[in-house]
Amino acid sequence: MSRKVTRLVHAGKYVAEVTVESIPDDGSWGLYLSVGDALKLERVEKALRASNLKAASRDAKVYEMTPMAAE
Repeated sequence: MSRKVTRLVHAGKYVAEVTVESIPDDGSWGLYLSVGDALKLERVEKALRASNLKAASRDAKVYEMTPMAAE
């Protein structure tokens, strides 16, 4: 039985939450992704690297990370 999981994709100062479907394997390898979900993760990462937030946000929730000084 497959289930929805969230994967984080990080590129530069951006992070995206991508929802994918985790598919169980009958063997001992564990869970895997469909080809479509793997391509979705790759598409989001490429969009983030190009700072194309509009394209990345079609498949994910996009966040901008802000560095903070440690005190």
